[in-house]
Amino acid sequence: MRPPRPGPRSALSSVAAVAVTAGSLLIAPHPAGADPKPPVREGSALPQGAAKAPASAARRALSAPVADLSDTADSSRGYPREQILSPDPENPADKSLKLGLTPYHAIAPKLNALQALGDRVSVEIAGRSAGGHRLYLVTVTAPETARQTRDQARMRELIESAPQSAAKDPAVKRKYKTPVFFNNNIHGNEWEGTDAALKLVERLATADDTRTKDLLARNRLYFNITANPDGRIAGTRTNAGGFDMNRDFVTASQPEVRAMRQIQIDKQPAVMLDLHGYVNGTLIEPTTPPHGENYEYDLFLKNTYANALGMESAVNGLGYTPEKDGVDPVQIPFRDSAEGWDDWPPIFTPQYAAFHGTVAAHTVEIPLQVNNTAYESLPVSELRRRSAINVDVAGAAMEATLDFVQRRRTSLIADQIEVFRRGATGAAQVPVSEETVPGVPGIGPEDVYTTEFPRAYVIPAGTGQRSATAAARLVDHLLANDVRVTRATHAFRLGGRTYAKGSYVVDMRQPKRGLANVLLADGRDISDKVSVMYDISGWSLGRLWGASVVEVESGRLSAVPARPVTAAARVGYVAPRGNLRLRLDSPQEIAALNSLLKDGVSVRQAADGSALVPSSARRKAVALARSYDVAFDATRTVRGTPLHRVRVAAAVTAGELFALREMNFDVVPVSTAILNAGFDWSTADVLFVSSGLSYGGLNASARTALTGFLTTHGLVGRGTTGASLASATGQLTATAVQGNEDANGVVRVVNSDGAVTGEAPDHGFVYAPVWFTDLGPDVTVEQSYGTGNPLVSGHWRPLDDGTGGPAAAAGQASVVSDPNTVLFGTEPLFRDHPKGEFPQVGRALFTMAHTSG
Repeated sequence: MRPPRPGPRSALSSVAAVAVTAGSLLIAPHPAGADPKPPVREGSALPQGAAKAPASAARRALSAPVADLSDTADSSRGYPREQILSPDPENPADKSLKLGLTPYHAIAPKLNALQALGDRVSVEIAGRSAGGHRLYLVTVTAPETARQTRDQARMRELIESAPQSAAKDPAVKRKYKTPVFFNNNIHGNEWEGTDAALKLVERLATADDTRTKDLLARNRLYFNITANPDGRIAGTRTNAGGFDMNRDFVTASQPEVRAMRQIQIDKQPAVMLDLHGYVNGTLIEPTTPPHGENYEYDLFLKNTYANALGMESAVNGLGYTPEKDGVDPVQIPFRDSAEGWDDWPPIFTPQYAAFHGTVAAHTVEIPLQVNNTAYESLPVSELRRRSAINVDVAGAAMEATLDFVQRRRTSLIADQIEVFRRGATGAAQVPVSEETVPGVPGIGPEDVYTTEFPRAYVIPAGTGQRSATAAARLVDHLLANDVRVTRATHAFRLGGRTYAKGSYVVDMRQPKRGLANVLLADGRDISDKVSVMYDISGWSLGRLWGASVVEVESGRLSAVPARPVTAAARVGYVAPRGNLRLRLDSPQEIAALNSLLKDGVSVRQAADGSALVPSSARRKAVALARSYDVAFDATRTVRGTPLHRVRVAAAVTAGELFALREMNFDVVPVSTAILNAGFDWSTADVLFVSSGLSYGGLNASARTALTGFLTTHGLVGRGTTGASLASATGQLTATAVQGNEDANGVVRVVNSDGAVTGEAPDHGFVYAPVWFTDLGPDVTVEQSYGTGNPLVSGHWRPLDDGTGGPAAAAGQASVVSDPNTVLFGTEPLFRDHPKGEFPQVGRALFTMAHTSG
């Protein structure tokens, strides 16, 4: 279930192996942060192809390789593609067992048995979870020869890359198998989709009726059996990294999400279900407004609503009632609710799928709660009764979807082709209405969301780019999302501006233009559209990832001398002589600095916040430039404050913890309970607080130890929790003003030239924004919200009494400091997302560690 507030906010840590030669870089592909790869053979294993992987190190961990599940990866094989899966150790603590459901350790044996039932079931390893568990992708279809499989791959590629030709190709209409994707258990403690999927696979494996044979002859069915094995075992919503993965699809910080992304790219499903719980009655999308403005929403709504009606009929037809079973009738938010369950952000699995050509995608929330307090308080018999009903409901939704696909497979593929055709040709979107989307009642002006796509985006090279490292990372992320990018072979002029050779161009006349735009565009301020949003409302990578990105409204791209790329060009560099400067304006540069400090290199921090590295460390710099793809420029500056290795005691969210470790900080998690139990402060150099630490909740001994630490060490705080601790311990004189706690999005900011925000981007991210007033005489304003309306995109309204809105925040301090403390009112590490903001926290930690240590 989507909770009423966002799930845990969520990175990346690892260093590639390096090759060094004096005074130069040896650049050899070696992806870092890669998911553990399955063995080439597991029993009699299906060979796994190489992923579509960029060829670099730490900057590319967000697009780290997962299994290539496309048919072109192994063009010599048809279906089935069977393998014998090795068993997992039996785990009596698996939380599924109490519910009478399938524990994770029983899945591999079950899949082995299902493959043995005939020639319809194949199993592939799609990747590994954050906790190291295998992710099983099951394909169910009629047997295919290698040639038939190659034909399917050719038609799938034709549909995306040459949609106008695909629309006229009789073989596509006659022979192409509709891809259908069932995604299960992305929230680990919403279990039953997995069991419903296993039951359905078993039925399909052996059914001898004409309907089933025809279904499998005309369609390919893909089942992600459990998207979150870590959470399934532990009974948690999140994976082992602490992430709600149904909030991660823009960032793809987690290996499970990268695996799901690759499934959607490789399989190109026309229809998908994402099975969740628990909402009674069963909730089936489509959603309330606002609707994502980058979707081809007319096609999406037409098909999603029609399938929802079929699922509603099937679920209600099971005969469960409120009186007898506690099961309420199905609800469809588009039809039955006014607002509050929107599809605006592309962070949810079905909404992200729409950008890969899925024209009917649904979150399905099965009805009866068995997690959280219910799991602990209800009798086992009641939990199992509820789980059995939930499995039935999930199964009915799946079966109804298969009926829908059989009835409408030709039009579904035609609509998928039309999605890609509009993108490739630059065709206008079609606003929804009862005329353009017949069969869907109740469409009103509140449902109309479209956008004007620019002609292109340019990610400049040379002096027009604030961070070559950030630009390379952004390009690799676009490519990992199947967005097409070219690189200029010569300087060129476009839209009235000249760009250097090596600049990247994203032509918006491409099949997945919607995804390109949703990642790069500023977005929109939708504060006046609805009163409440379900989750985040603004997310622009073009503004938040630290690279300069230029939107080009018009121009002749055919005149731009450019070639397609499969990976960003490397930018790692070390000046050949003299002392070195590391700018510290990307997470990779912070990580490289921490590596130098751990190796005992004498680094200093300049007044502008950059790091000064002695020439004696050039060999180490060469290795790090290669690993992190960062530049060490020459400098004549020698004065600065000595830096040392920073150990961070952190009371933070899961996403912030992940981001700190991505930047290679040594982090020790702390909390109120940990401090009350007696914490050894000698293990820390600085305290970072944003969540889970209350001064009022500390016992006397813990308070004494904490205040003692802060007399000689610094504090970095975020939000009201960090500000409250600073106030309670007398660290900084300022009043923290809490804005509307539901407000979130991309904001304009104005930075100072100091060590914390020097060279920082002029945009930030907020969720429950905070600003600071009544500043003491020794308090420095490091950053302020922009004047006027600082919100660029998102949802930020004043409270009912008129306070807490963007007008109240305009021009106010968003980041402040004194000699002992730095406080953030923004969210620079939110869910591991706003990459360009990370260095502000890194710089603050260094500043506080060496100023007060």
